[in-house]
Amino acid sequence: MKIPVLTIDGPSGAGKGTVSRAVAKKMGWNYLDSGSIYRSLAIAVMKKKCDITDVDTVVNIAETMKLEFECGDELVVKLDGKDITSELPFETIGNTASIVAAYPKVRAVLLQKQQDFQQEPGLVADGRDMGTIVFPNALKKVYLTASAEERGKRRCNQLLEKGNDANLAEIIKEIEVRDRRDQERATAPLKKSDNALYIDSSDLSIEKVVEEVLNLVR
Repeated sequence: MKIPVLTIDGPSGAGKGTVSRAVAKKMGWNYLDSGSIYRSLAIAVMKKKCDITDVDTVVNIAETMKLEFECGDELVVKLDGKDITSELPFETIGNTASIVAAYPKVRAVLLQKQQDFQQEPGLVADGRDMGTIVFPNALKKVYLTASAEERGKRRCNQLLEKGNDANLAEIIKEIEVRDRRDQERATAPLKKSDNALYIDSSDLSIEKVVEEVLNLVR
């Protein structure tokens, strides 16, 4: 029997992580946050102070970095044994992740790492290309989005709640730039699968979105 997969794709700040973790918990399934894999790579690259345009060096870091995911109420990510969870939401990390994620060689290295998460009894995978590239034969697919303004407000509040400085106008601008880069990249661009359920979460509560996704799977 094939292990079932639910993919939830969409742009940054649409609520994919929160919804995916909630659905995975209710279903008793495993959870893959592919964005955290790319953000972790971005952190690894930045810590080594290497040139992010040096593709071969970035690929080498992707091949050798050791990642650990601990999924309870919140996702805990460890890079080479160190907890980097608090660094993942930073805009600088997200922007760097978006740049390195556009490299075909990097995506090829990380593809198998992501597919290895497909284990019993099932998997909820969230990202940009889960339903189009990583798990094209997934049982069910969702494309979750929201307006850039709403996503900017959410990210701004998230940063402020953690005691970080945040400028809403700058965050919205960075989100729009990242959206264009993700949608226009040559390899695995962000787009909706033909058979994915489209959900705009701009005016929906997390609970309502989770309910819609669970109804789709069940």
